[in-house]
Amino acid sequence: MNELSIAAGLLQPVAAAAAAGVTDRMRETAEAFEASFLSQMLKPMFEGLSTEAPFGGGEAEGTWRGFLVDAMAKQTVKAGGIGLADQVVAQMLKMQEAQEPAA
Repeated sequence: MNELSIAAGLLQPVAAAAAAGVTDRMRETAEAFEASFLSQMLKPMFEGLSTEAPFGGGEAEGTWRGFLVDAMAKQTVKAGGIGLADQVVAQMLKMQEAQEPAA
């Protein structure tokens, strides 16, 4: 019967992998939040720019400018961002630890 007993530490790697998956999702969420924040902060910089010729893109440039700003914000986060995502992840982990019942 000993052959069928389960070692106590057998399930620990699964729990660690699940915790890593949760942390990865937290990181993704925090980075998306940082990109959204940066996008909102960058938009006013581009509102007053002229889109007229000879170097402007005309009406289309004004139409697609929001997508450009969003892409710049995402690239900024991908390159390391401003540190907001790190702070958000830290707070999310604190909140999660506070909700876990003491065993």
